[in-house]
Amino acid sequence: MNVSLRFGYLLAVVLVGLTACQKPASPAEYNAKAANPEYYNSALNKLTEVVIHDIFSPPVASRIYSYANLAGYEALVPFDAQYESLGGKLKRFQSGPKPEPGKEYCFPLASTRAFLTVARALTFSVDFYDTFEKPFYEQYKKDGVPDEVYDRSMAYGEAVAKHILDYAAKDSYKQTRGFKHTVTNEEGSWVPTPPAYMDAAEPQWNKLRCWAMDTCNQFMPPRPHPYSLVKGSPYEKELDEVYQTGKNVDKQKQDIAYFWDDNAFVMNVAGHVMYASKKMTPGGHWLAIAQTISRKKKLNMMQTVEAYALTSFALSDGFISCWDEKYRSKTVRPETVINKLIDPKWTPFLQTPPFPEYPSGHSVISTAAATVLTNLMGDNVAFTDSTEFPYGHGVRSFPSIRAAADEASISRLYGGIHYRSALENGQVEGEKVGKWVLEKIHTRKSAVAQR
Repeated sequence: MNVSLRFGYLLAVVLVGLTACQKPASPAEYNAKAANPEYYNSALNKLTEVVIHDIFSPPVASRIYSYANLAGYEALVPFDAQYESLGGKLKRFQSGPKPEPGKEYCFPLASTRAFLTVARALTFSVDFYDTFEKPFYEQYKKDGVPDEVYDRSMAYGEAVAKHILDYAAKDSYKQTRGFKHTVTNEEGSWVPTPPAYMDAAEPQWNKLRCWAMDTCNQFMPPRPHPYSLVKGSPYEKELDEVYQTGKNVDKQKQDIAYFWDDNAFVMNVAGHVMYASKKMTPGGHWLAIAQTISRKKKLNMMQTVEAYALTSFALSDGFISCWDEKYRSKTVRPETVINKLIDPKWTPFLQTPPFPEYPSGHSVISTAAATVLTNLMGDNVAFTDSTEFPYGHGVRSFPSIRAAADEASISRLYGGIHYRSALENGQVEGEKVGKWVLEKIHTRKSAVAQR
């Protein structure tokens, strides 16, 4: 054997020996790495990317986020003894598969697998996940998760996801597809708005199963002001406020309105050409805020997933509650009345979304989400929200979570798409929803249960 071959042989023997001597990562070591909340954050961000691409309406997007985060939470629960399944806490939800006793799992891996499996099943553009998932799951192997544990954990995540998808299939979503709202000629009643004059979105959304609420109308807001153009009537005063605000909206108010637009489908008109712009949904925006604050407070993975799950449920029940009232009151949008009776050339700063006016959806769901997040994170958590910077909406800073919700609400007046009472009553409704979610959905075991 010549010298070079002999050297190569000896080097190979040494390398094999070194590899054999390397100690495999212990469960504590690979779980510590796998429990990096940034793994879950990246999965959530991928879902948001798909939700934007697929142009899901705000209520539908909230449903997707809730089921995906429920799956992520349920698959992670065995990882932390302080937390418990949400079986029996959400409407008609029972706990699902349990890990096999005596077997080793990587529950953080199972959690992201459950999340992404549900996300994939409830969205359309699965190719987005195809390119994302391979390197994503490879990272767990690099963290030292043994093949046997990896396979078992992936299977467990898939089993939890199946359980959640079975639960989702019974929420009446499929039964509400294809319905259209019937437009009437009644004065003060909603009609489609320019430029696309789209049909009203999700007129049957109140038929969906609630998450924590007893019924869709549990927190019904006060009746909107009666339609009246008599000078000085409550309705006329609010209409004039929208009109005057729209005529005199300054740059600061425009920035606020645009930042919180969150209109999933904006139709742009340039001459004879119409084209759509895709944007973040309100639910996606608030989950991104939850992510920002979770990072700021350095929450662990379990705490982060808890925040996402509870915020998602508040958003979903907020949309169900809000949409129930929208199609009860069927209030006309300011743009319609102003163009018809006051100023045919007036346009709101924001494009009017395609559904009735009262109450303000952003006011309801933002306050619901903020109520939950404030309970979890604290009263005066200052943060900078750069959620929509990639979409050209800028960056804004807030002294508290509630301050962000308040700005989201008033942004709808600045944008010219809501009356003031829709904002104020919507915020009261949203706070009730958020408090109810916190009261009914307990994620952490009681002190008695832990003893």
